[in-house]
Order: sequence, then C-alpha cells, then structure tokens
Amino acid sequence: MRILVVSDTHGDLRSLIKAVDAQRKAEIIVHCGDGEEQQRFLKDNYKDKMIVAVRGNCDWNSFFPSKEIFKACGKTIFVTHGHLYDAKSGLYRITSAAREAGADILLFGHTHMPLTLYEDGLYIMNPGSCHGYYASYGIIDITDKGEIVTNTAALK
Repeated sequence: MRILVVSDTHGDLRSLIKAVDAQRKAEIIVHCGDGEEQQRFLKDNYKDKMIVAVRGNCDWNSFFPSKEIFKACGKTIFVTHGHLYDAKSGLYRITSAAREAGADILLFGHTHMPLTLYEDGLYIMNPGSCHGYYASYGIIDITDKGEIVTNTAALK
C-alpha cells in the first residue's frame, strides 16, 4: 500500500494536484494541515482514495481535528500539524504523543522542512511544504509483509 503525505499547501492547489498525479497509485492521501481549501478539494475530487486531514495553525475556524490516528495495513499512524507540539523547537513532545498513542508512524508538518527518521520503533515523517518553488511531499510504502519504507520527494 502506498500513502501520499502532503502538508502546508497554503493555497497552492497546482502543486498539490501535481503531487497527487505523480503518485497515482497511492490509496491514502494524508494532509498534515495548513491548507483547508486544498483538503476539501481532495475530499471532493478523490473519492476513490482515503483522505486524512488535520488542521494547522493557519487553518483558522477549521472543523478538521488537530490530530488523527488511523490504521493502514495493521500499522497505527498518528497525524498532526505539529504546532501544538512545538515541532519547530524539537521532536520530543510530538514523538512522545505519537508513542503514547501506540503509533508506528508519525506524520506532521509545520516546519516546511522535509524529514524522514526511524527512531526506536517509530517512523517519523515531515513531508515539507507542498507549496512554492521548493515544494515537496512524502511517500510511505507498506509491504504485504508489514515492512515500511519512507521517502520524501521534491516536486518537479
């Protein structure tokens, strides 16, 4: 199974569509916040895919939750934007929240900096910002054997 992870689109629908088109075989699209209009676009236009979306610090008056926890291929995935866990100051609070939730994978945004780590049983990904000149996104593949492969990619 492939999961496309985006964040911080900040109104850049063109880059979001480009990322989705580049990863057509993704069955799940996760948006880690700061792009409520683009999140609604995903939900309205990609009904064949599971869409998971959380609100970010720039999604004022949003009804999206601040975090989501879901399962895919037996793996627990914790999704949040990152601002409520001071992600720009370090990973301790956000990884602690993911571990407390029993997550195998942590997905977050907010910093606009792509990041993939594996730390003590937890896969950690920030796809960067899917906006502007340095737009990027994340890809997670979960194999039939339950192996997890994470990567970030620049949008070309």
